[in-house]
Parts: sequence; C-alpha cells; structure tokens
Amino acid sequence: MSVRDANHPLDYPIWTALTTTHQALAEGDARAWRYPTEITPFAATADMSPESFAALGALMSSQDIAVLFTPDAVSPPAEFKIVLADTGEQMIGAPVETPANGVDIITLGVDDVPAMMELTALTKPGPFYVRTHELGTFLGIRVDGQLVAMIGERMKPARYTEMTAVCVHPSHRGRGYGQMLLSAVSRQIVSRGEIPFLHVFTSNHSAIALYRRQGMEIRRRLHVTVLKKED
Repeated sequence: MSVRDANHPLDYPIWTALTTTHQALAEGDARAWRYPTEITPFAATADMSPESFAALGALMSSQDIAVLFTPDAVSPPAEFKIVLADTGEQMIGAPVETPANGVDIITLGVDDVPAMMELTALTKPGPFYVRTHELGTFLGIRVDGQLVAMIGERMKPARYTEMTAVCVHPSHRGRGYGQMLLSAVSRQIVSRGEIPFLHVFTSNHSAIALYRRQGMEIRRRLHVTVLKKED
C-alpha cells in the first residue's frame, strides 16, 4: 500500500482516482500513474522520491506534460522542468438546485467533441482533450445549434466525482447557464450516491465566491504543478 492510500481520498485526488474508479485507464505502476495523454495530462507519484519521479519520467515523452495535484509543494529532480507551480482550492458539496427555466440541457457525446474543443479553447477552463469526455457525463446547452455552455465529470476518486470544464461562451454569459449546469451535473452525481467536488485556482476569487454562494465549501488548498521533461 502506498502512503497515498492512507490519506483522505481527496488529498491526492489523481492518485486515488487512478487506483480506484479510473483504474482501468491508469498507465504506469505503483510508483507513478497517469491518464492516457489524449484524455488528460493528470499524473501522480507514490511519493516525492527520486525513484517515483523516475517512474513518472519513464511514462512521458519530451512533448508530454504531467499535471500533479498534491497537498505539498513539488520539488522534482533536475530532469524535470516546472512549467507551472500554483495553488488551487478544492471545494466540496452539492450546489444549490437551480431550475433550467425551459433551457434544454443535453448530454454530450463523441459527435460533440469538435464543439467542446472549440468552446474550451475559447474559455480555457483547464485541460480538455479529444478523449476527456470519456471520463464521465458531460452536459451542454446549445443555442441556435451552437454549443454555448458545458460542464462535465473528470476525476472520480473513490466515492467522489469532480465537476469540471465549467464554461460559458462570452456572448452568452449572465443567463445563469453555469449555475444550471452545475445543478444538473451535481444532481446526477448525488443520485449515484457520490459526492460532488471541484478545483478552482486560488487566484480566481470570483469563481470561488460564486461556488460559495452555490453552497459549496473549501475543503483544502492543493498545489497544482505542471512538469515537463528537460530536453
């Protein structure tokens, strides 16, 4: 058993997800795990030892990045370059019920990927790749055929499910679409007996305030580290 497994499931959410609900997607071994690169760049190491980082490096090409979510700051060996070192707030709880008010919320699938990629490229909610939608349910709102808002499920550590890719097209903001989608996806998560949570950068005060108003609470702060192998 890794030291990771003795912690709360959300302290090391990537590790927990890849050793529980998303185990079938995991690439690597007991020293380091990662998702397939076309799904998400998320990865986790068993600890901060050189051996674990070597195992992570063995999984990566020179073009790959590895995104780590950890309680403590990451100090990788010299063969890695830190592309980003930031902090995020991990927020937990089911957002308040928000009626859709006649808006048609649809389930998105593989045929919607081009539109999903276009919307996330515009709004930049975080990493979104061609197979990210395979991680869980993704919901969207279309207006005149155009995908203008979406949300989805990403990491699934044990009995928790992360809400992700919360994004609304700039031309369609202020209509409550984000809150409607948060409510809809969290309702699905809760109906399965799971607990919704999400991550938001510490500097994103407006989003944190919005989620607080929706009834979510900050559970803890995590370090978000993006690594690349040195050429």
